Amino acid sequence: MLELTGLREAMMHGVELFQLLLELISIACVVIGLGKTLWLAARVRDHAPGFPRIRLCFGSWLILALEFQLAADILATTVSPSKEELIQLAIIAVIRTFLNYFLGKELDAQTERQQEKSA
Repeated sequence: MLELTGLREAMMHGVELFQLLLELISIACVVIGLGKTLWLAARVRDHAPGFPRIRLCFGSWLILALEFQLAADILATTVSPSKEELIQLAIIAVIRTFLNYFLGKELDAQTERQQEKSA
């Protein structure tokens, strides 16, 4: 019984560390995306045609950050899920999935418009 308790505690610590890692990666995605977007914005001379490229750049990084955040939330709930935590995870997952879906759709449409303009 003592071994099982120790194993459970080790697993919980491992999950917490992995969750923290996923959250740090998510933050890094936003920071890197912001840096790349600012760099692109500084290089773009004409803001009207360059604005969609800037949005595509930052939007792509935000989608990636949302994916890592969702993974971190799922891990946090797997350790010791209570009814409240599961409901909260479901709500967060739905919101983030919708955000991710619609942001992805907008980025796809923007990419198509850019390809049409360049062709």
